[in-house]
Amino acid sequence: MQYTTLGRTALQVSRLCLGTLNLGVNLPKDDSFALLDSALDAGINFIDTADQYGWQVHKGWTEELLGEWFALGGGRREKMVLGTKVFTPMSDWPNEGGLSARHIISACDASLRRLRTDWIDLYQMHHIDRSAPWEEVWQAMEILVRQGKVRYVGSSNFAGWHLVAAQEAAARRHFLGLVSEQSCYNLVRRHIELEVIPAARAYGIGVVVWSPLHGGLLGGALRKLEQGTAVKTARGRAMEAMPALEPVIADYEALCEERGLKPAQVAMRWVLSRPGVTSMVIGPRTEGHLSDALDVLEAEEDPELFRELERLFPPIGNGGPGPEAWAW
Repeated sequence: MQYTTLGRTALQVSRLCLGTLNLGVNLPKDDSFALLDSALDAGINFIDTADQYGWQVHKGWTEELLGEWFALGGGRREKMVLGTKVFTPMSDWPNEGGLSARHIISACDASLRRLRTDWIDLYQMHHIDRSAPWEEVWQAMEILVRQGKVRYVGSSNFAGWHLVAAQEAAARRHFLGLVSEQSCYNLVRRHIELEVIPAARAYGIGVVVWSPLHGGLLGGALRKLEQGTAVKTARGRAMEAMPALEPVIADYEALCEERGLKPAQVAMRWVLSRPGVTSMVIGPRTEGHLSDALDVLEAEEDPELFRELERLFPPIGNGGPGPEAWAW
């Protein structure tokens, strides 16, 4: 396993981060536990969840499941860098969402109970809250850090100027502030290259990538749809983007086939090669998916392949589309 520091901190995290959207929802509990154990055995020490995950059952379900897994012992909790998130409304009642000081603190306590742990390593704001002043946000986070409930604070889905505003406000309070930003980034959605990644690198904020396959679009979507084996690919952001992208996705899959490579692995290799990227969130449903992601770490550099990828998926400003062109 490859490890790196999370942003400007001394915290060591694996370059693969285990995402938990599938656990207990698209994967039964026993299979979820087996997959978690396999990831830990492979050296993955970074896990990402959110208080709302598992909403298909009920909000908080995924944290509860992780809490059961941690309770099995064997160093499961101690070995993992645990990240969860706050922002999304947990009910229709006022003050049950957003980034008010009240909600941040109460949501953290609720996550700790569900996760059956005393601390969260990385507490991430799931989205910017435009109604919450940074003085209020940082006051709440400082309380949690002082209490030992939170070790580090991160963001997710922030714009570049949000990172700047957050860090400048934290600096005025002599607080560490953000250590990571979790963003959607892949070959077809490259808009964070414009401002988010430059801002993150300037402030020592690690970039953690979610959706490296754009919901399965870059994982051999056309072949899977043709064969009737598509699962995630057949819905969500992959299918929303497919009408505009089908010709280039066909060329992409042909390139991968010509080189004898799996499309999903090519897409992940590209993400991990990008400047500023600390770790990549993977969401395997099977041991095979996990194995494919692990193999990406052992792949040799292939500059010619990356040049072909840049030709097929040019960056914004060099022939590529603007951020509004693709659905989330």
